[in-house]
Amino acid sequence: MTADGKERAKWAAAEGALNYVENGMRVGLGTGSTAEKFVELLGRRCRERNWQVICVPTSEATRAQAERLGLALDEAYPDFRSLDIVVDGADEIDGKGNLTKGGGGALLREKYVASAAGRMIVIVDEAKHVERLGSTFRIPVEIVAFAWSNTIGRLERLADKVELRKRGDQVFVTDQGNYIADCTFSSITDPAELHRQLKNLLGVVETGIFSGLAKVCVTGHADGSFSIQEF
Repeated sequence: MTADGKERAKWAAAEGALNYVENGMRVGLGTGSTAEKFVELLGRRCRERNWQVICVPTSEATRAQAERLGLALDEAYPDFRSLDIVVDGADEIDGKGNLTKGGGGALLREKYVASAAGRMIVIVDEAKHVERLGSTFRIPVEIVAFAWSNTIGRLERLADKVELRKRGDQVFVTDQGNYIADCTFSSITDPAELHRQLKNLLGVVETGIFSGLAKVCVTGHADGSFSIQEF
């Protein structure tokens, strides 16, 4: 897929997801390049139709975008309760709706928001579909900064390779002040079980494996169309 085709696919997925939003809804806003397009379209829809939608962003970057577009945030944000839907992207999605997320480093907030939503709408381009998680993208694991090398050692007992994420020469720090370890696994046959094993390790805050959360996947295509899969 060409770069232009990929951009059209992302916009198409975002437009498809907009069909799930109604006036008065409480909407979770995802993080990443595709989710960013959805937030842009939602802001336009709310202005054009004078909609009142309450939003909960999954990162500081998304919060800044939402505020710039005039989208109303939950009055208690960053605290919040339940949501009607969340629209977010994914780094990978398999045929059962299991996701790899966390490429943008917002996986903890993304999982909080997804877990609080009645429905999670995933928006992706065709390249994000995989047979097994971990085949095209490493599994991000958010870990506490304290004794991080100790936690890396624990992760290495399960993973084939573990790398502390960096931005340039500096360690990448999440919005929550944590680090991210990107983990390579030779074969992931049971994503939910792997998530459970990783979460049981001391120092692990959250994993980028999202199982049982996605209800709908909107896939954008290079020709500007989109398709829908429900789980």
